[in-house]
Amino acid sequence: MVTVNASIAGERSLAVRPEAMKINTKTNAGRETSAASFLDQETRALPATLGSDCVANTRRLFALPGPPSGLISPSTSPMRLTRALHSRTDEQVAIIAGGPIAQIYNCRVLRNHRLEHDDVWFQDGRIINPTSLYGLRNPDSRIDARGLIVAPGLVDVQLNGAFGYDFSFNKSDIATCLDVVSRGVLLQGCTSFCPTTVSSDSETYHSVLPNLGRRPGSLKNGAESLGAHVEGPFMNPKKKGAHDVSCLRSAPNGLADFDECYGLDNLRNYVAYMTVAPEVDGVLEAIPQLISECQIGISQGHSVATSEVACQAHAGGARMITHLFNAMTSFHHRDPGIVGLLSASRSSECLKLDANGVPIPEQDLAESATVFYGLICDGIHVHPSAVKIAYNSHPAGAVLVTDAMGAMGLPDGHYKLGNMPVVVGPKADVKGCPRAALIQGTDTLAGSIVTLIECVRNFRAFTQCSIVEAVEAATLRPAQMLGIERRKGTLDYGADADIIFLSDELYVQQVFVRGELATPDTV
Repeated sequence: MVTVNASIAGERSLAVRPEAMKINTKTNAGRETSAASFLDQETRALPATLGSDCVANTRRLFALPGPPSGLISPSTSPMRLTRALHSRTDEQVAIIAGGPIAQIYNCRVLRNHRLEHDDVWFQDGRIINPTSLYGLRNPDSRIDARGLIVAPGLVDVQLNGAFGYDFSFNKSDIATCLDVVSRGVLLQGCTSFCPTTVSSDSETYHSVLPNLGRRPGSLKNGAESLGAHVEGPFMNPKKKGAHDVSCLRSAPNGLADFDECYGLDNLRNYVAYMTVAPEVDGVLEAIPQLISECQIGISQGHSVATSEVACQAHAGGARMITHLFNAMTSFHHRDPGIVGLLSASRSSECLKLDANGVPIPEQDLAESATVFYGLICDGIHVHPSAVKIAYNSHPAGAVLVTDAMGAMGLPDGHYKLGNMPVVVGPKADVKGCPRAALIQGTDTLAGSIVTLIECVRNFRAFTQCSIVEAVEAATLRPAQMLGIERRKGTLDYGADADIIFLSDELYVQQVFVRGELATPDTV
């Protein structure tokens, strides 16, 4: 049990009343000015970006815990306080005027690709730099992590549903669906995710996507929605997997077909990324347009693309591979297909040209050559040996995903994945894994029922990688894939205060979303 201390032991509250403080400054009318009124005047000059609470929060400086050297003290004159405020950097002024500050201590922090004995400080839902506080403020609360690992919250970029809800099937109750799933996965350590839709008809997309856009995480909302992942329907019927083949389609009219299917405004406003098969008619040519017009990411999947076509799609901007090895052509030594992208680098000839055959500038090659690939590490979808081969081939691209469906978190029974009936129960042919989700009457896997932290533990066991590498595959890497690594998947200063406490065995002990402690009683 982690103890949250409301105040710092041995420190005292100043509880000074500004009204009682007088200075020898005269107003134009010759009246003596109190510290309170003086502060009211001077804080008007502070940056407007601090918001309407600036004055009230600045007043609170007079009631901070007992000051170390340099802190505001009872004898501090308002004039000195004002000079101090105006001599600070914008960052320091924001901290002075901000809300309560919390310090997590006695922990090992995942930062700079290693575990460091350090503290984590946060305020107003963001990680802050404690060196900016020197001589200004003490923490309002201290949280003893008792030696646990402190890591960024997990990020799941492929989640079809959970706890009896499905983002493609529960169209009439999609708001409740998002609420239930968001709150449930938050308690598992997943602080942000991409709600994923499977191949559906156009009406479904126009109905559900406006409800699956970006939504901040909080105790009320649960985990943050990073925007939807639309998996299909522009995919190859030969690799449909658990998708309804009647919904799959091509794009002979290019961008117009994507507009008719989803609505380009829906893509711009509510979608984070899309899975397509680049060999499907019209898709390859549309990839650069989708990226530039809609500002979304593109992933390759459910595909029989050759290595050449996969490289062309990647050069056009498709930086992700959806659930590697699943629903794609198997690796072959003469044509590795999409799997061959794991060897892509700045020296790969196919990646030196963009989708139009134009050479990519040398300075842009490093970013354009980055390949990310999703892995479902439930022990069923991908054999542990295949996971290890992929990771050893390209460790910086591994992105752990659950691809979980509506039965995640629930007992065996009958469920839905989009329009497809799913049975969850024993799967005797998979050693050591007693349960699986299958399309009814088939042996086709219908997503997983695994949690993301289970994937992290499995990934470490399958690859023998370090704790840091395993956790980063479910935090930093997915954030990098989405281009949000400055605020998600990291505990760097300025990032969102989405934080989890982990045991050495990688079990979640505590979860914070935007700096708020999430428990079954508060979510």
